[in-house]
Amino acid sequence: SPPGLLLLTSFLLHVKEDHASPTRLVCDNRLIQKYIMEAKDMEKRVGQCQALPALSCPAVLPLVDFTFQQWKSKSNETKRREILCDLALLVGAAAGAQGQVSDECGARQLSQLYRHANSFFLLLQTFSWEAGHWEPSCSPHSMEQTHITSIFLTYRKLVQGKLRFFFHDLAKVLCK
Repeated sequence: SPPGLLLLTSFLLHVKEDHASPTRLVCDNRLIQKYIMEAKDMEKRVGQCQALPALSCPAVLPLVDFTFQQWKSKSNETKRREILCDLALLVGAAAGAQGQVSDECGARQLSQLYRHANSFFLLLQTFSWEAGHWEPSCSPHSMEQTHITSIFLTYRKLVQGKLRFFFHDLAKVLCK
């Protein structure tokens, strides 16, 4: 089964129907470490692809860097919404780049990144601490890039940074 489906399935198997809580992914630190390693591997593999073309239509990527102090001051719901915005841009960038890459190696890596990012995106939509559903009307800080490798770098930094810290913060609440 595709890794993205495995992520979504493991998440959904541990979600309660009434108040969704992603307990296994959040409480088992080994899972987020696995996804960090997969992000690093994808970034490394796409770097080994031969002659990836520059994107004729630049990818719009989120700026995922943050300061720890700023991050700590936000509510979990604010963090979740920010990550959803970042993931929405990444999923769109991967989809747009897929249509521009004919190289099998690059296309395969983009497809994998798309599945992983989309799985996290779908998963984070399943739980919320505030009334109402997430609306895709966010405007995160972004940049345009023509290098395919930038999409992978941004994804790795998002998983290694905001997502990892978000799950760590959730673990304090959900894993007592």
